[in-house]
Amino acid sequence: MSATKPLLVALAGQQNAGKSTLFNLLTGARQHVANYPGVTVDKKYGQYADAEGAVRTVDLPGTYSLTSFSLEERVAREFLLAERPDVTVNVVDASNLQRSLHLTFQLLEMGLPTVLALNMMDVAAGRDIRIDHKALARRLGLPVVPTVGRKNQGREPLRQAIRARAAANDPAGSPAPPVDYGALEPAITELRTALDALETLGDTPRRWLALKLLEGDIQADCLLAGSVGEAIANPLLTRAEALRKVFAAAEGRSVGDHVVACRDRAVTALLAGVLSGAAGGRPTLTERIDRVVLNRAAAPFFLVLTVFMIYQVSIVWGYELTTYTWPLLAGLRELIAGLLPAAGFLNDPYTRAMGLWLVDSANTLLNYVPIFLILFAAIAVIEDTGYMARIAFILDKILHRFGLHGQSTLPLILGGVFAGGCAVPGVMATKGIPDHRARMATIFAVPYMNCLAKVPLYTLLLGIFFVEDKTLMMFYISTMTIIFALLVSKLLTVTLLRGQETSPFVMELPHYHLPTLWGVLRRSLERTWQYVKKVGTVVLAVAVVVFTLLHVPGLPAERSAHFEQQGQAAAVRFEQALAGNTYHDAVLGGGAESLVALLNFETDYKRARLNAKGEAGSKVVAERFETRNPSFYALVRPPSDDQDARQASRALRDLAKTRQTLRREMREERITYSVLGSIGRGLEPVTQFAGFDWKINVALLASFAARESSVATLGVLFQQDDDANQTLEQRMGAETAAGGATTLMAVALILFFALYPPCLATTIMVKVQTGSYKWMLFSIVFPTLLGLAVASLVYSIGTALGASGIQVMTAVYLGALALLLVVGLAGGRRVARRGLLA
Repeated sequence: MSATKPLLVALAGQQNAGKSTLFNLLTGARQHVANYPGVTVDKKYGQYADAEGAVRTVDLPGTYSLTSFSLEERVAREFLLAERPDVTVNVVDASNLQRSLHLTFQLLEMGLPTVLALNMMDVAAGRDIRIDHKALARRLGLPVVPTVGRKNQGREPLRQAIRARAAANDPAGSPAPPVDYGALEPAITELRTALDALETLGDTPRRWLALKLLEGDIQADCLLAGSVGEAIANPLLTRAEALRKVFAAAEGRSVGDHVVACRDRAVTALLAGVLSGAAGGRPTLTERIDRVVLNRAAAPFFLVLTVFMIYQVSIVWGYELTTYTWPLLAGLRELIAGLLPAAGFLNDPYTRAMGLWLVDSANTLLNYVPIFLILFAAIAVIEDTGYMARIAFILDKILHRFGLHGQSTLPLILGGVFAGGCAVPGVMATKGIPDHRARMATIFAVPYMNCLAKVPLYTLLLGIFFVEDKTLMMFYISTMTIIFALLVSKLLTVTLLRGQETSPFVMELPHYHLPTLWGVLRRSLERTWQYVKKVGTVVLAVAVVVFTLLHVPGLPAERSAHFEQQGQAAAVRFEQALAGNTYHDAVLGGGAESLVALLNFETDYKRARLNAKGEAGSKVVAERFETRNPSFYALVRPPSDDQDARQASRALRDLAKTRQTLRREMREERITYSVLGSIGRGLEPVTQFAGFDWKINVALLASFAARESSVATLGVLFQQDDDANQTLEQRMGAETAAGGATTLMAVALILFFALYPPCLATTIMVKVQTGSYKWMLFSIVFPTLLGLAVASLVYSIGTALGASGIQVMTAVYLGALALLLVVGLAGGRRVARRGLLA
């Protein structure tokens, strides 16, 4: 091995064996996370240096075997075949060698130079399991290193073993097969002989490939055809199929079952005399805990308690932290606003309007960072303790009936099973689902959850239309979204996703562990940073698009002239009010520019006072603004004994109020004439069947960029004075049908919003996780059509029957619940198989 060429080391191992912990131990902080080409599985790689040079280390996806059932298995296997690492470190759970060594045999069958890392030796010792690792090394013919990754034990011996194994590697050597497959050996030999003659197979291990062809491994068939061509491969594939059928007929079981049985016998023989102790049959701590948390009666209680604590710690307590971060973000906004061109009287410079729009969009994202930090830390704790696998075990049987997976639980929780989640981290979390079809179904189910951004619109509508039935309606909304998600998942599973790959369900229940502080913090920071990077750039790009669509083509010339006249008239009234006032020259001496500066000073002062904390903060603000311009300050905070200042202050308040009204009216009309406004009017012939006018259409279009925009846009469109909510209620009540039709419109809007496509940030995340623009487009089109169809049916039928909103909502809820029960009971059954806890 050249000293200048980095050593390539791959870490392979089953899930929950501590592989990632050992990877962190080996590489330290010099690591990166990306995706394997064409797939969404994480590719984590790092580097460290020893006395002989650099060692490039790759952490392969956790996998129980090297078959092709799951995406993780295929990714790991394809990397090992294509890259042929100098050394493969097989990380195994020392407390469960009987299960772990199956993967070891498969690595050896691939002809890979291997080092066995006996990790979690502390757990084995705690269970009174004793392992003669030297005897195990002699029997396997490879280095065996005891480690305890989470306690930083075994790093140097492991690094030395890696270097020694690389130096001792002899490509010409052909070690004896680790497993004797008995009656299958003649068929393996026949195919291997045929494969040995094919030079184009390159470094592909022939015996391993022969075994895979006999197992009927589709990916192995493709590998052979891609290497030698279909003309040469087809006869071999036909022969492999014939041998497979002959074996099954003669032995009474499939080749796959025979291979697993032979490996299990080989592991048992290998461990005879190597493994001892085994706790004498005494129940382990893990088993004693599981008797409680997995008890049929107690399991739902612990599950609900866990979900509640996730929300309580991250959403409720985490939101409290925003009271500390938001002033920082607001201060940053003020700093940037000070660097931008000053605001105009009615129209701001484009750079200022766009700049503040972008800052506000970014602040909306950054304000949730404390919540996500705590949320991801809580999830890391649940994962590291081993309870996350128990959650999947508890819910898998139910979720499977609707095309989902036990591990769909975490994404749904993050999305907002009740209220307060976010679809972006929910979709991100789907990458841990091993079943591809269930993973795709979960991706499209997560956006139906109650994300935090949907709550303002629900609250607004319930406060306007369902004051007496607010509690019942909130119960309907919070639970109906789960019903919709399950029904849609089932629909997609039996239609568009029917041809997607599935994998056998194996539920691994790891031992309980105490998580490490560094491990939890590290994953929390990594996941939050990924969120900020992947979403933050998208949000800013989308903000530019939305800003443009809301401002183009702008107000017509005659309307602009009208507002200019109103503004000039207000300025003239202000000047007349200050005639003979001692502050006249100080305020108006600079003409129009001085007047605008005064108004901006008054606006900045009010905003600074609003953000100030307590009397001390208000005092600091007062001192800062008085120093900034004493004359202007005297008008915004006039002394009680200065009559001229008090008179000028009253005139200034009138002018500022007029200016605010004119700017708001201009903003409303600008939206009316904008591209988004035109689209909203163009959609009215379709959306009228759901009771939506163009204003609601525009609000829904704006909410595609960010859900919070729905209420903000409605406020702009319906608002006439400072009391935004009251005016919105009055205007919506006046512009829709009276009585039941008004509440029907609200129900239709609630249902549409619940089924509405995910926000743009989430759709981008759908693209990231599926790797397909087609699926991203589907995540937009399908929910739109579904939501519009449901809303239109509810509004039209309810109007025809003369039903009230609460009556229709109750009927829809009960109907959806009945359909859910029918689909669930009719769904196929699957028994979850627990992993062995030896």
